[in-house]
Amino acid sequence: MELTESMVGDAVTRLRRAHGQLAGVISMIEAGEDCVKVLTQLAAVSKALDRAGFKIVASGLKHCQDAEARGEQAPMRLEELEKLFLSLA
Repeated sequence: MELTESMVGDAVTRLRRAHGQLAGVISMIEAGEDCVKVLTQLAAVSKALDRAGFKIVASGLKHCQDAEARGEQAPMRLEELEKLFLSLA
């Protein structure tokens, strides 16, 4: 299934935010910041990436359900989406 920004727009926003946060974490490490501050920010980046991934899986599930409701073949099987979901957990 090919993704479009309209399908996962919120996920793209989350990924852009995580991108900026990760750049900040790298800068903090390079500047010798406190370990607790670095790890707190790194945890925030990790959570943002997880949420973006879950959003993409949820959007894919909705896209497949909508296709089936229109009588079309879904671009992915439910088992494939489940495997992707579990790969994020």
